[in-house]
Amino acid sequence: MKSHRSLISLLVLIGLASFAHAADAGFKPIFNGKDLSGWEGSDFWSVKDGAITGQSTPGHVVQSNTFLIWKEGRPANFELRLMFRLTGQNDKGFGNSGVQYRSKVLDPAAFVVGGYQADMDLAGKYVGMLYEERGRGILMTPGEKIRVAAAAPGATKATVEKLAVVTPKAELAAAYKKGQWNKFVIVAEGNHLRHYLNGVLTADVTDDDAALAPKEGVLALQMHKGEPMTIEFKDIRLKTLP
Repeated sequence: MKSHRSLISLLVLIGLASFAHAADAGFKPIFNGKDLSGWEGSDFWSVKDGAITGQSTPGHVVQSNTFLIWKEGRPANFELRLMFRLTGQNDKGFGNSGVQYRSKVLDPAAFVVGGYQADMDLAGKYVGMLYEERGRGILMTPGEKIRVAAAAPGATKATVEKLAVVTPKAELAAAYKKGQWNKFVIVAEGNHLRHYLNGVLTADVTDDDAALAPKEGVLALQMHKGEPMTIEFKDIRLKTLP
């Protein structure tokens, strides 16, 4: 009987391992955990303890949003998985960052990009929402399912239709580990975009503005202007989708 139970346990472990391997199939690391090979940015960025680290201090403050840009591709349809940890270094509790995707490099010398951003902040007010840097701005609040319609000629802001609340605020707050490592997933398939925070859906967006919706572009990590802060990223993996 004991050997029978052992055999069952072994088969279960093999099954779980096979499932985990299948779930990770197709993902490739785009950060080697040692240095910034394949990435380019300002001197705010370095690698510490196996993580890409963006850090500002009272003596070295970010004057304008700047980005660490991945130089080895312009993904269109993909799934991106990573871990992030955001901490403030001031009594105001400031901390803001984000992951740019399908973005354009607007100023190579200053490492400025514009495009979709999966937002994150220390307080958790914006974490997981979709923002468009140097574009249409805030398109939603976290936890929503929205549709972005084609903007009317001469319109100064996006036309957004709120379809549903897919994750209530209380559930989002419970999912976010303030000041700790969090898992972030971005899925971009055609005009359908989704963000997940620790397995919880934070953004479900259909962007039907064909003229303004980015189709492909660079990936980048943000250092936000303002008070001193530290943002860390690790375990960054990318999977290309059809």
